[in-house]
Amino acid sequence: MHLLFSYGTLQQPEVQRTVFGAEIAGEADAVVGHRLGEVIIEDPHVIEVSGSAIHPALITDNSREAEVMGTVFTLTDDQLAQADNYEVAAYRRVEVPLRSGRTAWVYALS
Repeated sequence: MHLLFSYGTLQQPEVQRTVFGAEIAGEADAVVGHRLGEVIIEDPHVIEVSGSAIHPALITDNSREAEVMGTVFTLTDDQLAQADNYEVAAYRRVEVPLRSGRTAWVYALS
């Protein structure tokens, strides 16, 4: 099992149904040491599923107060692969610390 932190479109029920085939329960948490920026998505499928061409992007910010709220999901190997397939090349999957003390995968700017 894998922890995946989402601060963007993977939190949307309609995106989860498209990517995973069902809605997935998660827990509120926050990524520390990061802030939000934006990225313009060009993949028509991702734009159609998410409803937007502008997506949030996680950016490293080592200031003391920097954190991004979101949701942590517990995913199987197959679900993590499905999430990888959904995300566009502008993102890379990296491990980050969470406010809860856990670490999780997250999609950050490449």
